[in-house]
Amino acid sequence: MTKSIDYYLTLISPWACLGHDRFVRMARENDAKINVIPVNFGTVFGETGGLPLAKRSPQRQSYRLMELARWREELGIPINTHPKFFPASEQTAARIVTAVTRDGGDATELAGRFLKLVWLEEGNIADEATVINITNQAGFDGERLFKESESPEITALYENNTKKAIERGVFGAPTYIIDNELFWGQDRLHFVEKALRK
Repeated sequence: MTKSIDYYLTLISPWACLGHDRFVRMARENDAKINVIPVNFGTVFGETGGLPLAKRSPQRQSYRLMELARWREELGIPINTHPKFFPASEQTAARIVTAVTRDGGDATELAGRFLKLVWLEEGNIADEATVINITNQAGFDGERLFKESESPEITALYENNTKKAIERGVFGAPTYIIDNELFWGQDRLHFVEKALRK
């Protein structure tokens, strides 16, 4: 039976960016289905005791940069630890991904393109034209999905996905859930793979 993985993330997470391609490859190798679910981590943090980056202590902010540099070297992924457009609002992009999945589409590649836009390409995920262009590059109708993303229905679905994430125990990004077992962080992908092979 094909396993299903619920992939909770924010499209501006460097950790999701670092793990995305490995995760996708791992899922394909194990014939698993990925359900991409972007959620509002501003809300998640508020409900689970987390803090947005700007409100974290200097020690935590400094350590985050050290870890990003370590993982960049370890994985050979040339992310920029101080991207030009970060932080930036991912809301439009997140709702577009939500619209794709609502319609039964596979948003895995689209999510990966948005992550790379921020961390590898110095692009602005908050810019409407850029988001539409990236959506087109992933093989979707960017203009149509942009309009859908502004609808009350998609906004409500995005908010409901955020609420459900909190109810399921999600508190950080990326989070992978397999058979109701939660794995937080791209550094837990080894355990994700073990769960897929059970």
